[in-house]
Amino acid sequence: MSHYEPFKQQVLDTCQDLARKGYLIGTGGNVSIRIEGEDALAITPSSRDYLGLTLDEICVYAFDKTPLEGELTPSIETGMHTAVYQNRPDVNAVIHTHQPMASVFTIINTPIPALFDEQVSQLGPSVEIVPYGMSGSPDLANNLAAKLESQCNAYILQNHGIICMGTSMDKTATNIKVLEKCALVYQSALATGKEITFLKPENADSFFGMLRSEQRKEIRRKKKLARQKQKNK
Repeated sequence: MSHYEPFKQQVLDTCQDLARKGYLIGTGGNVSIRIEGEDALAITPSSRDYLGLTLDEICVYAFDKTPLEGELTPSIETGMHTAVYQNRPDVNAVIHTHQPMASVFTIINTPIPALFDEQVSQLGPSVEIVPYGMSGSPDLANNLAAKLESQCNAYILQNHGIICMGTSMDKTATNIKVLEKCALVYQSALATGKEITFLKPENADSFFGMLRSEQRKEIRRKKKLARQKQKNK
């Protein structure tokens, strides 16, 4: 058994769970995880049905695109996932979907503002629009990278889908579900034509502070591990 297997198992379990629940449809979307201590990721392969995937079919690639394990072609969006890991040291898992409710906002080019406590404490104060880039293109990866400084955990990819991230695979999968709930409620509220209330800025700042604290804690953990690794050499 290679040391990549636990990471590949998390990718496999998560993509199959999300497929069964309707967040991943057909072969659309992709799931990845950062390989602890390496500049590498494990990611779903290209054009494969999630429910039929096996552990051996999960790909492991270095950030410089060097294949490390697996014989299949990795997801076309590997570059986009890599851009997240290289720009956000707090992020350990990335999930890209074409989930229906959140995808509505990709074609009306509308961000989702701060609606709920759980939304802001897990996703950030706003789910912003990333300008369009063709699937798998450097433009898409660069457009997303330019937004990551906001430290939010969810973004709407214009005319494409959504991408969520987090400090763990479990938290990232939860973020996918929280986003879909917020998208459904916001759509329904907009359809009523009535006034919509948002979180007050001071409340949103407070809940976002919880997320930022978690992110900074994860960065400190990684720095400590890196120092220990260097010391043991």
